[in-house]
Amino acid sequence: MEGVGKDRLGAKIEELKKEGAKALVSYLTVGYPTFEDSLEAFRIVLREGTDILEIGFPFSDPVADGPTIQRAHQVALENGTKVKDVFYLSRTLRQEFEGIPFLLMTYYNPIFRMGLERFVKLAKDNGIDGFIVPDLPPEECLDLKRVCEREGMSLVLLASPTSTEKRLRLICEHTDHLTYFVSLTGTTGERDVLPLERLKERLALYRKVCEKPVVVGFGISKGEQAKAIAELSDGVVVGSAFVKLCGERRFEELREKVREIKESLLSLSPSRNL
Repeated sequence: MEGVGKDRLGAKIEELKKEGAKALVSYLTVGYPTFEDSLEAFRIVLREGTDILEIGFPFSDPVADGPTIQRAHQVALENGTKVKDVFYLSRTLRQEFEGIPFLLMTYYNPIFRMGLERFVKLAKDNGIDGFIVPDLPPEECLDLKRVCEREGMSLVLLASPTSTEKRLRLICEHTDHLTYFVSLTGTTGERDVLPLERLKERLALYRKVCEKPVVVGFGISKGEQAKAIAELSDGVVVGSAFVKLCGERRFEELREKVREIKESLLSLSPSRNL
């Protein structure tokens, strides 16, 4: 299959870089509140300007996630969402949105249980370009990374405000194309206030040791927050705010929320300031 994996993610990042644009990375959970509702929500965030899509794989113990996304995982599993449903959704969306990179956000257990090679190949065959695995530290990522490299898939690693300079170097060495930087310690979820000064300091350290782009997630739910974060980084990840609106079937509000955040990022584009 041409144009998959690293090629598609790399092309998107290069495109954003040339335009001086900031990335909107959007997360939703497959199967929440129902499979059809989640498919509709994924289509909405893609149509409204998502640059990179995170497809949430339902899991029974999502330790990095806050109450909103934990609830989404729980309901999706109660609905009977299976591996085949996740890949049916990714395959369906791939046919409709050919150029947008899809990253599967999954904990390590489902990958390990199925077998690394089988899981990665299945994901590749169903339109996925790479993986974000929040409970896989860089020190333990090499087995999965080798399989991803053989299949031309990306593995995007996470960094946090507590990551040391040494650890950031290790993350930079192993992550593909970009790094997902967690804005705060704790779990995902909407926040009224984000620690911008602390984040500015930590991102400066990241820039010192790594030239790869960095997107920031956890806690971003408003346009002004996205703009403030994007001024320090190469883009933002939004999850809980979108998941909440999807779970309540407030699809028009979801559409408006994506537009709000996308517009805040576009306001930073050099072409908008001419």
